[in-house]
Amino acid sequence: MTRSRAAIVKRLETERRRLEWNVARLDQAEMLRPGVVGEWSVKDVLAHLADWEAHMIVWVGGARSGDRVASPDPGLTWDQWDVFNQRVFERHRDKPLDEVLEYFRETHRQFMAMVDAMPEDEMLKPGKYSFLGKDTIYQWLGQYAGHDAWGKAAIRKWLKARPN
Repeated sequence: MTRSRAAIVKRLETERRRLEWNVARLDQAEMLRPGVVGEWSVKDVLAHLADWEAHMIVWVGGARSGDRVASPDPGLTWDQWDVFNQRVFERHRDKPLDEVLEYFRETHRQFMAMVDAMPEDEMLKPGKYSFLGKDTIYQWLGQYAGHDAWGKAAIRKWLKARPN
């Protein structure tokens, strides 16, 4: 597979389109019903995806400014993803659905603007920024596309398992 900005943008757009298509089929009550991923509702899954994108924007921006991005969130190390994810859930769980949907869409718009403006060499250079370790931004963006695919799959599985 060729690694290029065009390839990763296409993958990000494809996975987001698939996720959005599945979300568009739901009414507000369905989006608020828990159980999609553990206790999370569709709203919580969307907030989770958006918060991760918002963090990536901050991490890249900080790294570009010369800041050392030492942790994903204050007081955490890069291997404490479960704690980070719980913080994300707690940060958004009481927000209204409309606010979360706006956050989800606006954050993705900003995230894709960052990706679209990123030079390909920045995307492909291993360890370009300290928070990447030996990885490339391209690899991390692939994980973000996979994150949308995970969200879509979780929603579809939940929908199929629910009693009608």
